[in-house]
Amino acid sequence: MFRKIKTHLVRCFVTGIVALLPMAGLLFSFVYFENLIAGSWLKERGFYFFGLGIILLVATLYFVGLLLSSVIGKWVFNRFDRLLDRLPILGELYQTVKQLVGYGEGPSGLFKRVVWVAHENPDRWELGLVTDQSGVSLEGRVAVYLPNAPTPTSGRLVYLRHDQLHPTDMKVNEAMQLFVSLGAVAPEARSV
Repeated sequence: MFRKIKTHLVRCFVTGIVALLPMAGLLFSFVYFENLIAGSWLKERGFYFFGLGIILLVATLYFVGLLLSSVIGKWVFNRFDRLLDRLPILGELYQTVKQLVGYGEGPSGLFKRVVWVAHENPDRWELGLVTDQSGVSLEGRVAVYLPNAPTPTSGRLVYLRHDQLHPTDMKVNEAMQLFVSLGAVAPEARSV
């Protein structure tokens, strides 16, 4: 009888922890980022309420995305991008960060192109980023970085034969958006 009560108590306790842990993590993250954003200047304003920092951050990200998806916004961004590229020292840092998040592809970029890979299982396809296509490193094999979703900064590097790679017309930044959004933000369809 005591064993049943103990098993019941432990099971309910563990179930409670598992149920509340994601909620507690979300609440902690929300409070942390709210204090980080609002702590510097926003809390001193008379109109401040808890959560305003997060609301302002989300609104800012939305409007920047809205602006950059317009023709004029793309033109302004390209001009600003070129200006940052030309800055001494900071330009190099900017280019490195830009390549890590998927902008700046091609021969001079960190990631050369996006490919589909089915090297472990022919029924399971993975999206890969080619980092070295010279084939010098391992008997004509190509270096392909296979990022993890939703954190594409972690992943694994594999060396594959050219016939194991299937080309795609996806851009590197579109692949990064796909990884971070867990597939929810798919690239726009292109006519071929």
